[in-house]
Amino acid sequence: MRGIEHNLAEFQADGILPVAISVDPADTSANLRSKKGYTFPFLSDPKAEIIRRYDLLQPADGPDGHDIARPAEFLVDRSGVVRWENFTEDFRVRPRADQLLAAARSLP
Repeated sequence: MRGIEHNLAEFQADGILPVAISVDPADTSANLRSKKGYTFPFLSDPKAEIIRRYDLLQPADGPDGHDIARPAEFLVDRSGVVRWENFTEDFRVRPRADQLLAAARSLP
């Protein structure tokens, strides 16, 4: 997420709006966003409705045994169609911002 923040102007210039979604309560996400200095939107899905819709729920896999979202990135077009996706089992392994930008730029 740091890479996205550092390259946010480039994402925005390409018409891309990065958004983070987690099962964390809104205040937890807001605190993380503030602490890390992120300026793109963080959405809270405490009932995991969206996370389940994309089959990303990892039940009882959080630090205190609570449900978490499987790490994933999506590029979604303006009509809501997923045009690119990336999944990983390790939350520490994510595509770099330049890889996300390249993927977005390669889409029709």
